[in-house]
Formats: sequence, structure tokens, C-alpha cells
Amino acid sequence: MKLYYLKGACSLASYISLCEANIKFDAASVDRKSRKTPDGEDFNQVNPKGYVPALRLDNGEVLTENVAVLQYIADLTPAAKLAPPVGSMERYRLIEWLAFINSEVHKAVSPLFNPTATDDTKAFARTNVTRRLDWLETQLGTRSFLMGDQFTVADAYLFVVFGWLPRVGFDIEKWPTLKAYHERIRIRPAVQQALKGEGLI
Repeated sequence: MKLYYLKGACSLASYISLCEANIKFDAASVDRKSRKTPDGEDFNQVNPKGYVPALRLDNGEVLTENVAVLQYIADLTPAAKLAPPVGSMERYRLIEWLAFINSEVHKAVSPLFNPTATDDTKAFARTNVTRRLDWLETQLGTRSFLMGDQFTVADAYLFVVFGWLPRVGFDIEKWPTLKAYHERIRIRPAVQQALKGEGLI
């Protein structure tokens, strides 16, 4: 398999999950400006939508979108317990978390990285992000991970998005439970492996 990623982007969640599952894969970094990989492959041909993650499977198919890619990775290695069994109520809870992170946190933060976004747009985004993080802070409570004691692909995703916040001016000290959660995930061996793989540490 081949994972196409942008350094530090949401595709880092897939990189982490592949490392957690101990799955062999090739990692292809995509240049932000040229949209090419180091070997000259045009990423826009790989995924015409133009954004990461994109996972080229062993049969040549390309899978995109975080919610799909992360579950696919989890299902490749059930023993890693990165997702509950398909069809279980716990699995639907995982999908619930993935959907929330994707649409209510990730996409709420996105305008803050956009240099063309107006001040009003950014103020609106900040209000939304703050509201979502306040809710997450209370929901996480004393749990080690979003689903309880077991690390899942949803944790990999939230780890990445929460890690962006200082870069767009948020003081993460306001959410001490989430900050401790982020630090707890950061020291996991697979997370360290992924961060090193992308050149982030």
C-alpha cells in the first residue's frame, strides 16, 4: 500500500494508524505547491479532489476521506483493536466520533489556515472551535481515550487536529484534560514513528 500525505496534515492520522497496526506501507509526501511526490507523481491524478489522505491499495484502487481510510486501516488488522467489530454498537460510536472530529472540529479549524478568509469568518470559526473543544473537554473526562481504555483511529485523528491549535493562535491550556490526552498520545511508540516518518520531530 502507499499513503500519500502532506506533512503535518490530517493524513498524519492515517500514518499513525498504519504504524499502530504494524502494516507495511510506502509513504509518499506531496509537495504543497507543485502537488507532486518526490518521484514526480502528480497527486491530482491520484486523487482529483486534490487533498489528502489518499491510500493506494495493493490492488491499485485509491481510497480517500479520513472517515473511510481510517476504518479501512483498522479493519486490516483487527488484533490491533483500532476499531470495534463491524456491526457492533461500539463501531457506530466510533463512526460517531470520526464524523464529529471530521465535520465539527477539523472543518471548523480549516478556515483559520486560509490566508484569504475574512476576519469575520475567522472569528466565527474560533467561536465554533472553542464551543466544540469545551464539549470535548467534558466528554473526555477521566477516560484515557475517546472510546474508553482502548486507543482507536478516532484518537489518532483528534490528536492531529488538536495539535494544530497552537499554530492558529489557540491557548490549549484552556483545555487541560485535552492537553494531557494529547501529550499521552504523543509518546506512544507508533505516534513517534509517524512523526519521525513525516519529519515532524
